[in-house]
Amino acid sequence: MIAIITQARINSNRLPRKILCEAGGKPFLQYHIERLQQTGLPVLVATTNDGSEAPILDFCKQFGLPCFRGDEQNVLQRFYDCAREHRVQTIIRVTSDCPLIDGNIIAAGIKAYQQLGQDQVYYSNALVRTYPRGMDYEIFSFKLLEEAWRNATEDADREHVTPYIWKNRSGTVELVHDVTEEDNSRFRITLDTPEDKELLTRLIEDHKAHRLNCQAITDILKQHPELVEINKSIEQKKV
Repeated sequence: MIAIITQARINSNRLPRKILCEAGGKPFLQYHIERLQQTGLPVLVATTNDGSEAPILDFCKQFGLPCFRGDEQNVLQRFYDCAREHRVQTIIRVTSDCPLIDGNIIAAGIKAYQQLGQDQVYYSNALVRTYPRGMDYEIFSFKLLEEAWRNATEDADREHVTPYIWKNRSGTVELVHDVTEEDNSRFRITLDTPEDKELLTRLIEDHKAHRLNCQAITDILKQHPELVEINKSIEQKKV
């Protein structure tokens, strides 16, 4: 089984309850899920079990989404248990703070990954970054996930799921990068701060970005530098 697993939580330091904030009358989490569903692949939500997750459980129930609860800090454990329970053999990992993620990019990525035909391949657009931040995805086998789960000991490796894999700590992983000819990595369309929320809200409400693909959204940002200025100073948290 191939499935998208998106990690989602309520507790976020810089913008609490960020994925449930609304733009255009819908929560950002709904935009995220709807755009993932464009791939035609199953979407699983991996949330926390710390007692704060009730709104996410309610959301998943409303939209008929499988929802797995696991450790808040040990997200590697959460992903492993979720994938094992649902018998996912090929995992597409995304995060729920990407409400405008482009399902077409993921669909093309999984096609390229399958053509490689190797379960030791880690395929991603997030390491060598040419896409805007907020379009990130990673593809890897359950075999690689289980290997990381068994052997990762550093806190950062268990909190962020895939560092053990893409740092190639086992020495057996083949890294393959999804890159575009044009470098648009300077654009930030992810959701982590009030500034990010303002930009995403304007993109959705004023430019109907939730109906557009990545290239069209990027074109809007190029045409409207005042939008880029909204969250230009925000630094991404380091892994």
